Amino acid sequence: MTPVETTRVVTEDAEGTRRLGERLSRRLGPGDVVALYGPLGSGKTTITQGICRGLDVRDVVNSPTFTLVNEYGGRCPVYHLDCYRLEGSDDLLELGCEEYFYGDGICLVEWAEKAAGVLPRRRIEVHLKPAGGNRREIVIRTVTDDANSIGGNGHPAGLDRPGR
Repeated sequence: MTPVETTRVVTEDAEGTRRLGERLSRRLGPGDVVALYGPLGSGKTTITQGICRGLDVRDVVNSPTFTLVNEYGGRCPVYHLDCYRLEGSDDLLELGCEEYFYGDGICLVEWAEKAAGVLPRRRIEVHLKPAGGNRREIVIRTVTDDANSIGGNGHPAGLDRPGR
């Protein structure tokens, strides 16, 4: 796998993290998978809320820790997976993750490290970590098999580019 582009951002508060998610959402389209990494409380659900807001999701967006998957309607289907309670990739396969990863929507995966063995090779990785107070250091990286391919609907990590 080859990282194509990396963007580093520090957000000052939860709303800043949501706004970053909204900016990222402009680069997403059907078939995109966003893998979210970070410790408990690092902002995975917060950036997911921003992505969903940017995708015109009107539902309340909360982490599906106990249901494992929330499906939202927006500009396209959004599948929000939370792998926290899973033992590993095999549990996700039993859940039928291929339908989400390779379906007609955008798939957002919290605790993606637990899904490492089954995540698509082309994906957007979002690494979050607390940076003191309400600040978050966020690294967004597009990963692909082929360094010449930027994938589906534009370059998700290119947050400095104008919206569609």
